[in-house]
Amino acid sequence: MTATRTTSLFFKSYICLVFVFVVAPILASFIFSFNSDRFPTIPLGNFTLHWYKTIYHDKDVWDALWISVTSAISVSIIATFIGFCTAYTDYRYNFFGKSAYLALALLPPTIPLVIMGLAMLAWLSHIGMSGRWYSIIIAHVVLCTPFAMAIIRIRLAQLNSSAEAAAWNLGASEWRTMGEIIIPFSLPAIISSLCLTAAVSFDEFAVSWFVSGLNKTIPVIILEVLQGQVDPQINAIGTFVFLTSMTLVVIAQILLMTRHGKGLSHE
Repeated sequence: MTATRTTSLFFKSYICLVFVFVVAPILASFIFSFNSDRFPTIPLGNFTLHWYKTIYHDKDVWDALWISVTSAISVSIIATFIGFCTAYTDYRYNFFGKSAYLALALLPPTIPLVIMGLAMLAWLSHIGMSGRWYSIIIAHVVLCTPFAMAIIRIRLAQLNSSAEAAAWNLGASEWRTMGEIIIPFSLPAIISSLCLTAAVSFDEFAVSWFVSGLNKTIPVIILEVLQGQVDPQINAIGTFVFLTSMTLVVIAQILLMTRHGKGLSHE
């Protein structure tokens, strides 16, 4: 009994240490974003909102935010639609080459981001679409669609396999079945996918840096500031990006765990 308690205490302590290790740099950045001193030193200077006011009045930051937000929204909608179609195809149909189809659909996240960025740059340059604002959307859709597909496929796996057949036997068409059974049941995963893919797109740097040209996103702006000099604006911008991304991820996780549609599940 003592050994079990010791093991449990060890693992709980380990998890707490890992959590502190991950969160500490983020928390430090958040604290220093309100520090009046230019350099992140201890003891802290006075409390100030100067760095937030600075980025608020910076036109380049607003331009980058507009590109990041519009790209994230566009990517989330397109990637979720493609991901839903891919997930439903896997759920509903069996066909020759299905394993290769799924392997190809899930491939992009396994590729290093630098390699993905170079590949997207070469391809978009070849077709004359590099360096445009929509280049970011195209590249991020390729990167984010597998996440959407995986989330929605997990949800569809919980659907009672006889639900569609029952609807068809009652006279519903395939489109009506899709609209009244499949989509409502998948809705938590669809919204979760929208949030998660938007967070990935909003946060993504490497691919954006290669394909964006002069259309800078927020992560690219952060790199440019870092290359120039030590500037507390980075802490303020980073805090905003972190809070935005984490809010979307938390919403996605909550929706993914919902039990909506339980009546149609295998239970």
